[in-house]
Amino acid sequence: MAINLEKLLGFDIPEVEQRLTKRDTILYALGVGLGSEPGDASQLRFVYEKELHALPTMAIILGYPGPWHAQGDFGITRSHVVHGEQGFRIIKPLPVEGDISGKTRITGVVDKGKDKGALIMTECIVREKSSGDMVCMLTSTTFCRADGGFGGPDGPMKAPHAIPGAPPQHVCDLPTLSQAALIYRLSGDYNPLHADPAYAAKAGYPMPILHGRCTFSIAGHAILKTLCGYDPARFVSMEGRFSSPVFPGETIRTEMWREGNVVSFRATVPSRGVTVLNNGRAEIR
Repeated sequence: MAINLEKLLGFDIPEVEQRLTKRDTILYALGVGLGSEPGDASQLRFVYEKELHALPTMAIILGYPGPWHAQGDFGITRSHVVHGEQGFRIIKPLPVEGDISGKTRITGVVDKGKDKGALIMTECIVREKSSGDMVCMLTSTTFCRADGGFGGPDGPMKAPHAIPGAPPQHVCDLPTLSQAALIYRLSGDYNPLHADPAYAAKAGYPMPILHGRCTFSIAGHAILKTLCGYDPARFVSMEGRFSSPVFPGETIRTEMWREGNVVSFRATVPSRGVTVLNNGRAEIR
């Protein structure tokens, strides 16, 4: 079945209303590995309700519409859908609790060609319910691996952020738990690709893979730790392109280059010699 472009572009993704609790904020941080050093007060502030802070990357789960593409008959092969790109920009400090809303819209669809897949780009505006203030803006690209060649547009596509050719100025290794995907999914992404071995095998993987959003968040943790001294107020924005899956239990190495307020980064799994998140760009204060 081919993607129905007209139907896809005409779909109004329902607004998401979300009641965020301190428990949600703590669970998200635990899911991306915070608290691995119980004696580290810098990490404790994200996993303990006393003087609790939200991780900057928690922006990407706020107002999350879930697998909205499964709500309509768009011709998308759901078992072969993976996360292509992710980004966020923080406008107002993220709340640790409260009522918020997220409105997602499709901003573009690109047909990469037969056997090359298709891209669906979205943008989500997250607001506080009480004030109506914008909290953050999220961008995401969904890669439909089995659905190229439907006769759709072949652009435009945003040029990837270039990574410097020099050796990284900073390197941070962060291990993941074997059960990391099973914890992270409790923050709202219940795609069986990250939990069900049979479903993962159908998609061509030897075992369930880590959520792309979790990989992204671990790279954000590395930046927060290495260049922001665990001060979330210094973290402004972050974006990156997924290039290979991570399997739960692997160690993720984030390499960073800083020029002024801009941080270029990429993440690798050294044990397999693969880059898992590339063309990364973050802004810090």
